[in-house]
Amino acid sequence: MADSRPAPERRARALMGVVAASALAYPVLFSAVQLVVAQLFTVDVAAVVVWLGVAVACCVALVAAVRWGAERRVRSAWLLVGLAPPVLFELWLLWPQLAR
Repeated sequence: MADSRPAPERRARALMGVVAASALAYPVLFSAVQLVVAQLFTVDVAAVVVWLGVAVACCVALVAAVRWGAERRVRSAWLLVGLAPPVLFELWLLWPQLAR
């Protein structure tokens, strides 16, 4: 099935998706640094939970921006399943703090 929109319009949408996704790269990096500080230097459970939530939200928004630019719906639950290993790793790091 061919796309009925003109090529410049499709290209503009793709570029907007790339710009939106690249704008989210810095918040993802910043939240990763904050997670390292909260886990290794200050050991603050509340800060880890907040920054982990921010990182997950930014990652999902980044994928959504790329998918929007490509004009494709996110149909797969595997996107969210891919977040399981980092979440499990964070829980493993925080378990001694949560078990107190």
